[in-house]
Formats: sequence, structure tokens, C-alpha cells
Amino acid sequence: MIGFKATLLSSISHSRASITRNGVSSLSKLFTTSHPKSKSEDSDRARLHEFIHGKCKSGKIDLHEAFHFFDYMIHMQPTPPMSSFGILFTALVKNKHYGDVISLQTRMNSVGLVPNFITINILINCLCKMSRVSDGFMVFGALLRRGFNPDDATFNCLIKGLCMEGRIIEATRFLKKMISFGCRPNVFTFATLIHGLCRSDNTIVALQLHEQVVNGNSKYSVTCKPDVVWYGSIIDGLCKDGFINKAKELFLEMKGRGIHADVVIYNSLIHGLCCVGDWEEAKSLIIEMLNQDVHPTMVTFNVLLDELCKSGKMDEANRIHDAEKLFVSMASMGCTLDAVSYNILIDGYCKNKKADQAMNLYREMISKGIRPTVVSYNILLIGLFRACRVGEARKMFDEMQSFDVAPNSIPNVVTYNIMINGLCKKGELEMANCLLLDMEEKDCIPDEVTFGTLMHGFIQNNEKSKVVELPYKMVKRNLIPNASIVSMVIDLLVNDEIYPGCFNSLPSFHVQEPTRS
Repeated sequence: MIGFKATLLSSISHSRASITRNGVSSLSKLFTTSHPKSKSEDSDRARLHEFIHGKCKSGKIDLHEAFHFFDYMIHMQPTPPMSSFGILFTALVKNKHYGDVISLQTRMNSVGLVPNFITINILINCLCKMSRVSDGFMVFGALLRRGFNPDDATFNCLIKGLCMEGRIIEATRFLKKMISFGCRPNVFTFATLIHGLCRSDNTIVALQLHEQVVNGNSKYSVTCKPDVVWYGSIIDGLCKDGFINKAKELFLEMKGRGIHADVVIYNSLIHGLCCVGDWEEAKSLIIEMLNQDVHPTMVTFNVLLDELCKSGKMDEANRIHDAEKLFVSMASMGCTLDAVSYNILIDGYCKNKKADQAMNLYREMISKGIRPTVVSYNILLIGLFRACRVGEARKMFDEMQSFDVAPNSIPNVVTYNIMINGLCKKGELEMANCLLLDMEEKDCIPDEVTFGTLMHGFIQNNEKSKVVELPYKMVKRNLIPNASIVSMVIDLLVNDEIYPGCFNSLPSFHVQEPTRS
């Protein structure tokens, strides 16, 4: 890092001195014999010209080829104009080779080639894209020392970088600095800042900024027309925060300005309406979406499917049929069903005690080559235990481990906890206890839920001696029991005549608050 900064800043801050030898007049160059260019050299220059002005400008470049031509460029005499390097770097940025651009600029500087304003801007952009905003500001300082005036692209890169790192207060301060430099913020500037505010749970602040800028009464003394990305960020933030009515107001305002909503905005609103239970308005929005020739995505369908499959709602008239019809229509409308789609419907079946339908869908999923995830198995295990189909649950657990689709569907601590809980409720404590040992052998670390579930199981099945052993196992594994577990153990030891002598021998540990489900 130090080498990068030293090389970069020294080369940016100092211009190359022109070289003269022995005070020889430039007139003498007229009498200097120059060597004719070889055909090979002419061919290389032609290939370079084609690469820079052909492939690079189209953005279709190979990284190996880019490095090859860069090496040729830095050793050419005379050196190609800095604009050629800028075109090369821009092409690499388009292909998201940010680290390579930084590396090449460092090499370029190390051989004495001085970057121009455009290549410095490109470097700042790459540093910000790689979450190296602090380095970006160092280059910004060097840019100022070179006497360059930063433009809106310079400021926008740094503001976006700050927002990506969650440094929202610094971003708003830098916006003021942008204006003090006489650089006018544009729609991208405000859209970036508003998106950053919404991402950091400051949607109301983003809404206030929107109203000020649109109405021309902001402290920045700037009026700007918002775009669809700008509106999309605020509408999504409002929906996620539960302010669905305000989101609908903003949606109408956007349409009043002649801005057409995209699928992202429709998805946000549909999800928000579903979350507050307004299924009818969500359906009307889908119809509007289709009438506007905005094509639903997998996200749209999964939101709708999830709403239809929510616990309790599938018992309503036609809900189950609506969910099934939607699931079938997804494929006919060009959406490729994925594991998320299957998981939602499987979960809906399981929550509504339709284990057979859930298992059929699971088998269909596998037959179509869609790989089940750990979530798929966790849903099915809960459904099978709920339906008192313990044998099938154990078989499913074994199948999960033999399916050979790691890491997506290897049992995790949640899976083991589901199994242990289901087995304990059915009185199969020996098998539940064996799973505790099995999970540790497979590097799956048990948590306080694992031990709490086992303790409940042992107490309910009158195997209290096993309960006393578990706190020691927890301490051995550096686990901190919550207040619920400690209370359970203490009640057992105090109220049972067999165990009061064990009370003083309990291991000492700090107690954490119970985890809320």
C-alpha cells in the first residue's frame, strides 16, 4: 500500500522535466540521422491502433491482450498520447477489471508517464469501486495539487464510494464541497446520495432531500429533476419501512412527471402491499404493470407466491388453487423456476399440513434438475415432523447428507436443531442425543438452541439426570446459556429432592438474555 501511494502520488504531483543535452539547439535535430521504421514496427503500430480504436472503444477486450498492448505502449518511442491509455483503462473499467487498472496505472507512473485528468478520474473511480475511498481521496488531493479542476464525474465517484461504505454524513458534506468548487450536482449525484440514505435506514431523510431538491428550496440551492432510479430508491425504502401510503403517493407523483415505472419499482410496491395484507391492490398493480408492458421477473412471481402461501391464507377459498396456477404460469410466461420458487410453495404446503403435496413438489424439483438447498430440506423436515411422519423425516435427513450437493444443502445448525426438536417431541431422546455428537463430528457447532431443546426434551421425558450434564458440555464448548436455560436447570435442581446437592457444583458462567424468535 505504501509503495502504491508513494509511486502514484509522486508521479501525479510532478511533471516530467524536458530533457536537453549539452545545450544542443533543437535546430541540430534537423541534421540528426534517424533510423527508418521496420515493417514489423509499422505492423505493431497498426495493430495497436486497431486495438485501441476498435476493440477498446467497443468494450470487447481480452485481459491478456490488454496487458500485452499496455507493455508495448509504455516502451514505444514516441509514447502514445495519454488519451490512448485512457481509452484502454475505460474499456477495462467497463469489464470491471478495477484492480488491473490500478495496477497498470501504478506501472505507468513508475516508468515516468504522467497521467492526465481523465486517467486520474478513472483511477479515483476504480479505487472507489474497490472500497478504497480513502485512497481515492488521496488521489483527489494530488489532482488538486496538479492544478486540475475536478468535475461532476470526480465528485460523483467519491460520493458513491462514501455511500457504498456507509459513510453517509461524509457524503453529504462532500456534496457541499462539490458546490463550493462551482460544480453543479446532477441527477446522478442526488440519486446516489438518496440511494445511500435509503440503504442506511435513512429513508425519511432521503424523502426530505427529494422534496427539497425537486421544489428548489434545498440548502444546496440546486433544483434537479429526479429519474426512475431516484424514485425507485425512495419507494423501495418506504415500502420496506412500512410507509406504503407514502410510497403510493410518490408513485403517483412520479407518473405525474411522465416518468414510467420499471419492474424494480413495481416489485417494491407489490411486496409492500403484500406485507400489509393488501392483496387486492397488489393484484390491480400487477394488471397495471402488464398493461404498461413491464414484464414481471422471478422476484415479482416469488413475492406473489409467498403472499398466497402465507400460513392460514391457503385455507381461504381458492387460495391454494391460485398459488398452484401462479406457479404453473410462471414457466409459461418465460420465467425459469428456481429453488426459491419451489421452497415458497413447499413451505406453503407444509405450513398448511399438506405434506404429501410438499413431497411431490420436492420430487418434481429434483426431476427437473433444480438442486434443493438447505432451506428446502429444513422446510420439509419441519413439515414432516408437524405431520408426525418421524420416519420420513429421518429418511429425508439421511437423503440430504447423501445428495452430494455441498455446500448448498449440507445440514447446518438449524437443520440439526429441527431434527433434535422433532425427535425430542416424539420421545426419541437417544437419537436426538446422538445427533448432538454427530453434528460436532461434522464441524457443525451446536448453539444454545441445541442445548435448550435437548434440556426441554429430557425434562419432558423425565430423564433429568441428562439435563444436569448439559451445562458442563456448554461451558466446555464456550457457549453462554441464556436466562431461559439457566432458569430451567435451577428449577430442576432446587425443586427435585434428588438433585439439590448438584446446585453448588454447577459451572459458573455469564447469562445472556433469551433469544427472541
